[in-house]
This record gives sequence, structure tokens and C-alpha cells, in this order.
Amino acid sequence: MKRSRKIILLCHCLLNANSKVEGLSQYKGIFKEVIDIIGEKNIGVIQLPCPEMVIYGIKRWGHVKEQFDTLFYRSNCRKMLESIIGQVKSYIDTGYEIVGVIGIDGSPSCGVKVTCSGDWENDDSSKDDITHTLKDAKEIKSSGVFIEELREYLRQYHIQIPFIGINEKDVYSSLKDIQEFLNKE
Repeated sequence: MKRSRKIILLCHCLLNANSKVEGLSQYKGIFKEVIDIIGEKNIGVIQLPCPEMVIYGIKRWGHVKEQFDTLFYRSNCRKMLESIIGQVKSYIDTGYEIVGVIGIDGSPSCGVKVTCSGDWENDDSSKDDITHTLKDAKEIKSSGVFIEELREYLRQYHIQIPFIGINEKDVYSSLKDIQEFLNKE
């Protein structure tokens, strides 16, 4: 059977909602509607690892980008991406097309254009309580740490791939954008 020779990289939780922080998933297992769109285009999938799941496990709470913006977290992201970059380069070197990366806007790790930010540096005495600290968290126009490391790794190998983010707060609102993104290919 003839191959399409097209591949897309997907953030882990699009194929496994169970990896998300409890309460953040709007689908039960896989984001079937996105997978259906990709399948209709006969595009293969490389599932990216979930750095939050790998480093912190399932019993974790939500974080902000500043908490992940550390040498430890970044170096672990790069280690997780090493085999992915090897696969991508191998595919490209043999004539395959990597059509893009789909991330999760709002994620402190996998946000493409939007990430979650907050001032968590101060000690507890500078904040009224944890509720106040949580209210300080906001979305900013920036990529998540994992996506930043993926982009940098790709840049080092002179690989240019387009990125798009799914709106974490309303994943279904992004379906049209995903369809248009893949129609460009």
C-alpha cells in the first residue's frame, strides 16, 4: 500500500487525555475529532511525550510557565525530545514531509502561542493565601517551555515546521483552525 509520506507531531494529551492535570480534559480518551481530521488527510502521527507526566507523574496540580522555566525541566525536555528529533530528521532525509506540530495553547509546557503565567517566586508571607496566588495566574502570549525546547532543537538541525495550538479552555473551538492548518499542506 502506498504511503502518504506525511507526518504530524501531536502533543501527548491529544492521544491520551488521562495524562492531563485532573479536571482539564474536555474529552475522555483521545481527542477523536482532531484524530479524524488527521486521518482523513492520511497523515501519520508521532506522539510527543508529556514532560509534566514524565517528571511529575499523574498526581500533580496545574503549574505556570515560570515553575517549569528551570535548567532541570528544560534539560529533561531536551532528553525526551532527542529520539523525536532523530525520527523527524530520518523522515525528512528520506523524503517525508513533517506537516506540523499541534500543541495545547494555555499549557505551561505545550502552549504554542499562549501559555499560563504567574508570579510564584515570592514566599507565602507576600501573598494573602493560595487562592490569591491562583487568581494571579493568567494567560500570556508566549510558548510553553516544552514547545520552546522543541523549536530550538529543530532550529539546531535547520528543520522548519509550522506549529498550531489547540485552545485548552475550549478544544472544540479549534477544530476549524486545525482543518484550515492541514488544508494548507
